[in-house]
Amino acid sequence: MSLLSAEHLEKTYVTGEARVTALAGVSFSVEPGDFVALMGPSGCGKSTLLHLCGAMDRASSGSIALDGRDLSSLGDDALTRVRREQVGFVFQFFNLLPTLTVSDNIALPCLLAGVKDQEAENKARALAERVGIAHRLSHYPQQISGGEMQRAAIARALIHQPSLLVADEPTGNLDSENGANVLSLIAALNKELKVTVLLATHAADVAAAASRVLRMKDGKFA
Repeated sequence: MSLLSAEHLEKTYVTGEARVTALAGVSFSVEPGDFVALMGPSGCGKSTLLHLCGAMDRASSGSIALDGRDLSSLGDDALTRVRREQVGFVFQFFNLLPTLTVSDNIALPCLLAGVKDQEAENKARALAERVGIAHRLSHYPQQISGGEMQRAAIARALIHQPSLLVADEPTGNLDSENGANVLSLIAALNKELKVTVLLATHAADVAAAASRVLRMKDGKFA
């Protein structure tokens, strides 16, 4: 069974009298353990599709299922649980909380889920060691580099062992060396942890790290 499947997804935004179609009837599936890249220019719909797949937004029409559950049929509370339990998110601008240490940022999903402090701290340390930032656990985000912040964001996204990792332009705010290192880390974790990766990018060299590339244009697959 596919981990993720979408059928005829459409997403339209309405502002006043203006209607903008971000997705125009997209259908695809992703198997467990896949590393899939959505590639296309800005405005092609790839981020919108990521948000739907990660249960962060609702489609205007069509259906999408994650691990056999129809997301379009779930209420807001149930979608929140899906995001908290089954999906990990990595964004271009890291989204770390500046008032928390790196350790607390990584542990946050576990703490929100009610995991005991010591257990969450132990999990955070183990992941920090895996992504190469264990020496930064007591630092705050503004005290570490962009590459280290993205590694912390990746660790945070994986600490609750999600089945799906959604990455929206994860190298877009990094220099070429740090971007390449972060991309290699995502590819390695995909294989080691068997976590399914759905990544959006406009760059062909980033998409090349994936096992499958879906090209998008004007809200559809090209």
